[in-house]
Amino acid sequence: MNRRDLFRVSALSALGGSLPLSLARSADQPLGADEMVHKYLAAETKRISAKFMDGAKSKAEWEKIRPRLKREFLDMLGLDPLPEKTPLKATVTGSLERGEVVIEKLHYQSQPGLYVTANLYRPKSVNPDHKDGGGTKLPAILYVCGHSGRGRDGNKTAFQDHGMWFASNGYVCLIVDTLQLGEIAGKHHGTYNLNRFWWHSRGYTPAGVECWNGIRGIDYLCSLPYVDADKIGVTGISGGGATTNWVAAADDRVKVAVPVSGVSDLECYVTDQVINGHCDCMFFHNIYQWEWTTALALFAPKPLLFANSDDDKIFPMSGNKRIIERLRTCYAMFGAKENVDEHVSKGGHDYRPDLRIAIFAFFHKHLKGDKAPIKDADFPKIEGKELRAFADDKDIPKDAINATADETFVPVAKVALLTEKNFGTWKIDLLKQLKEKTFRHLPPPTKMLEGHSGKGEDEYRTEANISFPVYIKSKGGDKQITLVVLNPDEGHRKETEFWTKRYPDDSQVTIHPRGGGPKQWAKKNPPNTVERSLALLGQTVDSGRVWDVFAAATMRLGGTLRAVGKGPAGILAGYAALFNHLSKEKERLIIDEVVIVDPPVSHRDGPHFLNVMRVLDIPEALGLLAPDVKLTLIGKNAKDKAFDRTAAIFAAAGAKNKFKQE
Repeated sequence: MNRRDLFRVSALSALGGSLPLSLARSADQPLGADEMVHKYLAAETKRISAKFMDGAKSKAEWEKIRPRLKREFLDMLGLDPLPEKTPLKATVTGSLERGEVVIEKLHYQSQPGLYVTANLYRPKSVNPDHKDGGGTKLPAILYVCGHSGRGRDGNKTAFQDHGMWFASNGYVCLIVDTLQLGEIAGKHHGTYNLNRFWWHSRGYTPAGVECWNGIRGIDYLCSLPYVDADKIGVTGISGGGATTNWVAAADDRVKVAVPVSGVSDLECYVTDQVINGHCDCMFFHNIYQWEWTTALALFAPKPLLFANSDDDKIFPMSGNKRIIERLRTCYAMFGAKENVDEHVSKGGHDYRPDLRIAIFAFFHKHLKGDKAPIKDADFPKIEGKELRAFADDKDIPKDAINATADETFVPVAKVALLTEKNFGTWKIDLLKQLKEKTFRHLPPPTKMLEGHSGKGEDEYRTEANISFPVYIKSKGGDKQITLVVLNPDEGHRKETEFWTKRYPDDSQVTIHPRGGGPKQWAKKNPPNTVERSLALLGQTVDSGRVWDVFAAATMRLGGTLRAVGKGPAGILAGYAALFNHLSKEKERLIIDEVVIVDPPVSHRDGPHFLNVMRVLDIPEALGLLAPDVKLTLIGKNAKDKAFDRTAAIFAAAGAKNKFKQE
């Protein structure tokens, strides 16, 4: 295959668009795998970072697009549609008195079985039994915790001085445990060190759980007759700073927000690899490719204090400065410059007196209209065990699902049944959903360099700074081509032999899509830098690999092309075939047949694409190949009952004879 064999195609029409592609060999010295992928991440970050507020330049433009952006934000947290607000079943299990403050130990269920343990701090003078109209209503603070390990006591106990200060100064303060470090432990570190990359496929992030637990915490506060529901604030440090961002953007009842050392931007997270210092609760899946500060802009023009420290290694000042500049621009657009401010404390990632005073003063000013000087929190420490909502292990409810919240919090899709009559509309709808929820990131047209890699094999580019090896065995004439897609750790010689024996008369093109074979970048678990960074840019390694497979398929000379692979690589081939459409030049399909050995039955086992299980799973995706593309499943799992679904789809498409199981 030489330069005359490369042609431009119009692809992705089946997914709702037209996207020209030019695939060519690399002319310059190939980059090392690590340098290549990090240049790619930096370039994508730069492109996305130019989209603050989705490009809105005026208040009118912002107000027009804000409802859409709010839905997108919730979607990226796994909260669109919002879960049902089931009964909280709030239960006070005990109380303490410290001076003029009463502390209630309680729990509520943000969803059935998803327990949130908390402490409520209120002034002793409040009559908790008074009805509406009886007594003075107080402003309330939702305090969302950062990552402070306190074992069975829950991390709420680490921030008790904040609860004491607020209650001593005329507020009600609810401090809620996080999922991972609460009294009933769940997980925050799925993709950080547990290899639960199926969180990406499922569209699950613990940021969504923390946001929802906070929203339900506000529900609880608003249910208390002595709380003024029109004066709700939210704050927290570190992971709590991130959750402050989520809750303030998601819940319009929040009137004042103070995120503390908990929010950076894509330049820091991805380009500077600050993501390595953070767990998964700090991030949404950025499928809509937002500039990160846009989430904070959703709260504008309500009062916001952006509080940080000048020597914080996991929230560097470089990012803080960019964020506050963007926020000042946003608030100026609303004519509300006075409502946004920053406070920078000297020191590392921690609270200090000046930081606490700035936080308390901001709430005092904007929730109580009080600008008088205030004092720092200074209260005797309460032993954590005394603040437990569940005093003993035996008290922990048996129906708690905290440890398995990732299995249920974001529902998987239930794909509707189809008939021969509705197959066409059914397919169009699913392809549209895949484009909108999973493959939005596919690259714009890029002019590629041409030439040879200077190695024994060719090296092709599909995007700037993304290339992969291609091994070609031509039989001459090339009436039939087998495109072999390899998994990252497979050797091309061994796999080539397997497919040569099965299709001895075919010409063969074998590829290692990005991150595979000799182009594997360094991997370390934790922190899984590349894989997690890609989710912040609206993609995954595997979704990029699908693009590589499709691009390689466009190298065909003529005749027919069969895309094949084992396990996850075979599914990549199947998805590449979903991008099939008529090329402008050839007026024919790009991929005519897909053959998969040992196919996984669910995306839970890979390959992983953002949100894909919120649209469909592997059996339905393979069914979408009907009626044009032949599909053969071989070996382990090939006759699993899950693929009865695939067979039924081919039958409904009138293409029963194009689906085989061996």
